[in-house]
This record gives sequence, structure tokens and C-alpha cells, in this order.
Amino acid sequence: MDWPAYESTPLFDRTSLPALESDVRVVAETWFDHGKHEAAEPFVSTLPLAYVRFDAHDQYTSSTSYEMETLFRLFVLKELYGWGHETALVEYLTQQPDLCERLGLESVPNQSTLWRSWHHRFTADLRNTVKTAARTILIKAQNAGISVPREPERQSRRHGDKSRESDPGDQVVLEQAETVTEHVSRIAFPTFSLDRGEGCEIHENAYWDLQTYLGLRENLAVNEGAWSFIHESNRNRTPLGHAHREHIHDLSIEQIRTMYRQAIRQLIDEVAETEEFFRAGIVAVDITEADPFTGDRTGHEDEIIGTKEQTESSASLLSSVELLSAFWVGSVP
Repeated sequence: MDWPAYESTPLFDRTSLPALESDVRVVAETWFDHGKHEAAEPFVSTLPLAYVRFDAHDQYTSSTSYEMETLFRLFVLKELYGWGHETALVEYLTQQPDLCERLGLESVPNQSTLWRSWHHRFTADLRNTVKTAARTILIKAQNAGISVPREPERQSRRHGDKSRESDPGDQVVLEQAETVTEHVSRIAFPTFSLDRGEGCEIHENAYWDLQTYLGLRENLAVNEGAWSFIHESNRNRTPLGHAHREHIHDLSIEQIRTMYRQAIRQLIDEVAETEEFFRAGIVAVDITEADPFTGDRTGHEDEIIGTKEQTESSASLLSSVELLSAFWVGSVP
């Protein structure tokens, strides 16, 4: 299995929370498939965390009694049981000395320590990762036929019941662009990378934000879209159209394929935690032809496709920009 995530791809490092969430997903699935594992709770103390660097998500600068790794496990345990307050966790740990030993606790932290750690020491992103990890553990355990402390919430991607009444129009879709961009950036952006060298002042995610912006709009060229994006984006610096196009075109077909596969894997893992994943679905692939290709296709049959017309002409591969646009639009929940 590809674990840890930061070693299987150069797009993550040991401080990456998406990498940690991915690792919980991969390790939990393998762990619960083992016949001897019959409960969800033991996984909390078993989950390998020694490689994770929590310092980037630790808002305390002074020395503390409890390590971030230990606190992370404790809060995952709290989320597993769905306890709304730290008091329930403290009472449970007090009654479970064997569990405390497995968690490496020499003493049970008091309620106020846990409250401060959760609300002030942990960053908001780390708190979200705790919740995601706990939900993932519950789902993987349940999928393996193992009893769980509580029913895991299967996230719904619906935007309310009104979405069933009628199909949204173009304006409604555009109004959801910010939400879509935020969701895509969390899941897919880490899997895409541009080789821009050193000293680049514009954040790489600005390029993918622009690509998402272009993909959600019809008949919008890169140069025109880049200028519109300057006014609609909340970013201080955004790329110009020609720079965006050059960086995208520098990506090879193999690089794009590799990044696509990683992004799709991330999307599948994410949607596996939704109720819709367990229902029948239809997938449509829309291919837009570029200018006809009249050269030698030998060795490039997978990249150069035939046209819709019954002729001997072939259509060249979509440009990298069009490919990425198609991916972003296709990834909208």
C-alpha cells in the first residue's frame, strides 16, 4: 500500500494534514480487513503517527505536559464515541488503565487541559483532521463488518432538497463557484504540481484557482479569463494568462496522467465517505476535439483520437489547459 503518503508522492510532506488523512484511510482499511481486529477503539492507539510533524499545527510555543501525538489520539477517541464534552473522555480514560498505557499516558489529563488543547492549541485545520480521521475509522470499521461506538455520518453532497426540484441554471452554478473551488482545492490541488523553479512570488495554488475559474465558465479564453479573475479573486497576486498557459503547457502527458490518477484517487476516497457512493451512478466523459491531426500516430494512439465523422482524420489531444478544465468541471460535487 502507498503509505506514508508523503513518501509515495512528492506533493506532500510530514506536516501535511491531507497526507495524514490519506494515511488514516489507507491504514484503517488494511487494519480492519485483518480477521483478528474486532473493534474500532484499538486502532486509535495502533495508528502510526511517529512520522507526522505536528509542530506546524501546534499553537503553543512553551513546553507542555502532553505531546501533540498523544492529544491527537485522545481527541480521535473522543470523536469515535461522539462525546460532546471533554469530561466524558476524562471519565472514560480514568476507568481504562490498559487503554491509557497503550496511549502512552502516565496520567489522565484533566478536563480544562483537554479543553484548552482542543480550542487553543490545535489549529482549526487540525481539529477538522481529527474529525475526518474519526469518521474514516468508523466507516472503514463498519465496512469491514466490525461494530462501532456510534453510527458514522455519511457526508451528503446535496445542497438541500431544493436541488431535486429542478436543475440549477448557469447562474446558480456560478454562484456556487467559490464553494466548489474551496472543496476542489482541499482535495485535488495537493496532487497537482508545476515546476516553476525558485523565487516565484505567486502561490502555485493561484494557478489552479484560475484553472478552476476557467473550467466553470463557458467560452472563456485564458487571457480574458485571467483578467476577469483578477477582479473576482480574493488573492493579492494572480497569474496572467500567458504565464498560466506556459506553465500548463510545460507539463508532459505522463505528468498530467500521473497527477490525474492521484487526484481521482483522492476524489474516490473522499466520495467513499458519502451516502451517494453506495448508490448506482452514471459517469459521462465529454471529449472536445482540437484541430485535426494529420501526422504519424505511431506510438501515440492513446493520445490522438479519431473524429466523430467517418473519415481517416484524427483529432489531436486536448491541450493541457482544456484537459485540466475538464477535470475541474467533472470534479464538482
